[in-house]
Amino acid sequence: APNPAATVKAMLEGGVSDPDSPANKLPDKSYAKFVAAFDFAQYGDQTTMRDDVQQAVPKGYMAGAGLTLVEPSAQYIKGEADYYAANISKVTSIDNLMADKRLLTFAMASYGLDASTEPPQQIRTMLEGGVSDPDSPANKLTDKRYANFVTAFNFAQYGDQTTSRDEVQKDTPKIYTTESALGLIAPNADYIKSETAYYLANVTNVKSIDDLMANSRLYNYVLSAYGLDPATESKDLIRNVLAGGIRDADSVANKMTNKAYAGLAAAFNFEQYGEAATTINPAQQPTVDKYMRQTLEEDAGQTNQGVRLALYFDRKAPTITSWYDVLADTALASVVRTVLGLPDSFATADVDKQAQLFEQKLDISDFSDPEKLGKFLTRFTSMYEINNPTSSAVTSVSVLFAQPLTVGISTDLMMAMQKLRF
Repeated sequence: APNPAATVKAMLEGGVSDPDSPANKLPDKSYAKFVAAFDFAQYGDQTTMRDDVQQAVPKGYMAGAGLTLVEPSAQYIKGEADYYAANISKVTSIDNLMADKRLLTFAMASYGLDASTEPPQQIRTMLEGGVSDPDSPANKLTDKRYANFVTAFNFAQYGDQTTSRDEVQKDTPKIYTTESALGLIAPNADYIKSETAYYLANVTNVKSIDDLMANSRLYNYVLSAYGLDPATESKDLIRNVLAGGIRDADSVANKMTNKAYAGLAAAFNFEQYGEAATTINPAQQPTVDKYMRQTLEEDAGQTNQGVRLALYFDRKAPTITSWYDVLADTALASVVRTVLGLPDSFATADVDKQAQLFEQKLDISDFSDPEKLGKFLTRFTSMYEINNPTSSAVTSVSVLFAQPLTVGISTDLMMAMQKLRF
């Protein structure tokens, strides 16, 4: 049988400089892209210092996972890091750390753990067990995030000297700051609440495109709500999208393949409504709901696959024009297969045959009808729960999509779902 590890090693050793390298000779160019990023054959021990690895890989991971991230602002990251730096040395025991939720949240987030969803008793058990014993609770877990967290905050071994170590003083804040800036650590619920409160209090003061562009806090919130990354989007493009509006079929927003731009221009329709644009309903509560939805989808992606898939499909549905659009996106295809009761192995069948079966079983136009789409996703969440009976969150999402259309998705419901323990 083929050895996957040996295959990967051969691909990496061959590099991509030679047209006849193993990666370049494959019809599937996924390996070539992978090796081009991790091109040890060409760059040696400098490989992982390059932007292809440091920046492009995390962004590719997030895109491949179907996540649109709402990233915390630089001020928020600095505020949390400053609080940690000023207070972590005061922590001399597990009790001290558990008592300061802000420090605990920061410390755990640095190692990929969410203090708001992990049971406090489990956190305590992991910390008390340490990592010196191979059979400690943290070491026995296949997922090594807890072991990494406990290795840094090793009270079992270092006692009241734990937080004076470099692992706590230097390494932890470096991890937090780096990964937050990449969007790999989600802002906590308090941040989301404060940004939403600021948005609702100030958005009606925005009377023009210039006003919106000048307020980075509002600008970031708005773009994030529509699935656009304020850190990477060209401000000139956003200005042109807003200036052109949506009434003209040839406007910038309408000509973009990504319909998020049209959604943004429709909500902030300065071209049609001028100074009154931000007083129109889509610029107010619906934008807040979209922002909440993005953060919920992001958090769900870290904790519950079914929740993420349902929300992701709901967001992408307006862009689906053919079954090949679905098949080109592994997350969308997974939802459809689940609804139809097809095994994952069906994904390896001929693409045309997959599209033909989907067409026979489903009407793709249903995805453009909110009511029919809601029923479709309710069926998905039910089927997903049958296949993966582990989470109350999926059932909650079934309720979300089953609501009458007049109810919509309230901010309160979004915040309640944020707090679900998946």
